[in-house]
Amino acid sequence: MRLFDTHAHINDERYDNDRAEMLQSCFDAGVEYILIPGVDRGTVESGIALAEQYPNLYAAVGTHPHESKDFTDDDYEYFKDQALYNDKVRAVGEIGLDYYYDFSDRSTQKKVFIRQLELAREVDLPILIHDRDAHGDLMDILRNEGKDNWGILHCYSGSWEMAKELIKMGFYISFAGSVVFPKSTSLKEVAKQVPLDRILIETDSPYLTPPPFRGRRNDPSKTQFVAEEIAALKGMDVDEFAQIALENGKRVFGIE
Repeated sequence: MRLFDTHAHINDERYDNDRAEMLQSCFDAGVEYILIPGVDRGTVESGIALAEQYPNLYAAVGTHPHESKDFTDDDYEYFKDQALYNDKVRAVGEIGLDYYYDFSDRSTQKKVFIRQLELAREVDLPILIHDRDAHGDLMDILRNEGKDNWGILHCYSGSWEMAKELIKMGFYISFAGSVVFPKSTSLKEVAKQVPLDRILIETDSPYLTPPPFRGRRNDPSKTQFVAEEIAALKGMDVDEFAQIALENGKRVFGIE
């Protein structure tokens, strides 16, 4: 099975003791590409540094909604410079809104999200969107402020109606380990209906470890369980599905 984990925080400190070994085991398991999202300036820097060590790793630049209260003009310029001149940077993200924790106040989250939509348009890169309990405001911003943006709804948690509108706007829908959870019945229904040319898979490592490994640290090799679940939902051969998802990932991130 050939796999593309389109969203994995493999620069997280939880891998500091065994990162090289973990990555090699993922490559041995069929993981061909990994995209490392940014959360703040520090994780963008470490993600880029890690991507530069491996030919099949890529990075994104961006500030997560949790950290949006700390976003600066200097961050914007640094992200822009990396996006324009570093070939390892293939997206702006993860950006968006998170109303579950509200670690940054909502008005700041919205302002920084809109600013980073501008950044993505300026550097002509796709966006990686984080959306938790903020579907309404997120869609309003994309309709009004992000008409020329495109990219990925990472770790999708919305409805099929929302997914349909996003697909019409040019977005891909990405599913993480949560689609494997037995109780995720509505999410499974959405995964069943997303067209094959707009679907991606990810782990969001080290989070959201799918069964049968719940409770342990996640890693990109577990993308296979997401592929197996969605292939089964769609009544497809899993290798065929994984190949389609891999090609979609290469297309959205401009990987030859």
